[in-house]
Amino acid sequence: MAVNPIEPAEPEKKTYSFKPGVSRSVHLFAAPFLWTAIGTLLMVRGFGWIGAGTARWLVVLGLVLGTIKSKLVLDRTAKKSLKRILDMGDNTCIGAVYSWKTWLLVGLMMTFGITMRKLTDPGMVIGTLYVAIGWALFLSSRHGWLAWYRWTHRG
Repeated sequence: MAVNPIEPAEPEKKTYSFKPGVSRSVHLFAAPFLWTAIGTLLMVRGFGWIGAGTARWLVVLGLVLGTIKSKLVLDRTAKKSLKRILDMGDNTCIGAVYSWKTWLLVGLMMTFGITMRKLTDPGMVIGTLYVAIGWALFLSSRHGWLAWYRWTHRG
């Protein structure tokens, strides 16, 4: 098609869509980052609710329970999530870092935590649960950090 020098050329039309697509390396970073950040937040809140003094042994109990949960449940979940990310292509929505079922579970856990705090005074029992859950998330995030490191340093 010849360009007519008398008529101005039509500008190219650009189409924009809002799709916060990111690479797999971003997904591999986001997955363990979320577990690490949320785990740390839960542990800090749990420590505060347990309080100082002789009740500090509950922190140890929380760490033991969290290690068990990490080894029996969350390690498997983390590995499954990482496999899903590695099977995705680049430019996938950042929200796909976790499956919709996982996001649903997160919502249910948040609702349970809020409800539990509203119905009872957050004290030693809830503090111990928060330390346990936080430590489990924090500990199992190691699989994601390792996968992210391997992905970014491959070759």
